[in-house]
This record gives sequence, C-alpha cells and structure tokens, in this order.
Amino acid sequence: MNTQDSQFTQLVRENKSTIYSVCYMFSKDQDEVNDLFQEVLIRLWQGYEKFEGRSNLRTWVYKVSLNTCISIDRKKKSRPTQPLLEGVDIFDESKEDNRQLEMLHKRITQLPPFDRAIILLWLENMSYDEIGAIVGISPKNVSVRLFRIKEKLKEMATSQS
Repeated sequence: MNTQDSQFTQLVRENKSTIYSVCYMFSKDQDEVNDLFQEVLIRLWQGYEKFEGRSNLRTWVYKVSLNTCISIDRKKKSRPTQPLLEGVDIFDESKEDNRQLEMLHKRITQLPPFDRAIILLWLENMSYDEIGAIVGISPKNVSVRLFRIKEKLKEMATSQS
C-alpha cells in the first residue's frame, strides 16, 4: 500500500462515525445508510488528492459527506420509490431513551436537507464557525438558522403530542 492509500485509510478510520452520522440523518434503512456511506467514501477518495488543506480535514470530510447525501437525497425525491422494509425500527423500543432518540431522528429527517445538515453538525458539538465553514454561511447566520430549526422541532413535538 502506498502512502496516499494508507493516509486515506487512516482518514476513513478517524472519521467513520462522523460519516455514518451524516448518512444516518438522510436514511433510517441500514442498507441505504451503507450505500450512502460507500458513495461518500468514493467521493472522498476522488477528491482526496485534490484536497488543498484550505480547511480543516474534518471540515472537508463533513462537507463532502453532507454534499453527497444531500445530492443523493434530491435525486431520490425526484423518483418515487417504495421502501422494501416498511416499519422496521433500528432502535429497540424497550427503552425510553431510545424512543426519544427515534422521535428526534424522525423529526430531523422531516427538515429540509440544509436545515438537517446544520442541526446534525450542531448535535456533533461543532462550533458555529465550523458549521458555517462546512455549509457556507456566516457563524451569525448559523446562530439564526439554528434558533429557527429548534423552534420547528419544538412545533413538531407539540403537534405530535
């Protein structure tokens, strides 16, 4: 294995959970999450040699992951599909925490892709500066959008109660 291959392998190891988190926000179906993950890896590999280091490597991984998932999500919505495994839950609903996580995930997946990306990054404890760098808006705009997204999520929670 050459140096670039081993560096890329290390990049994937260090960011695997990040990539999966992004993919999971765009699908609950495990097979689809795996497909998204593979597509992100392909796009990361294709862009790895061209990465210029103008941003943090973690920021670049998030950006590629989000852009890939958003792009695939848009294509998916333009073609109607029927899920093969309707009603399959990833979480074991025997625990209250898991039910709350499932409800939060369900609400987040109802948000538009851009808002979904912002809330995901915020849930990953990223700073407003990092979120802004990834999605291409100012930190102040991140703050405003996060406030509005949280309000939408609260409205969803009260309307589902």
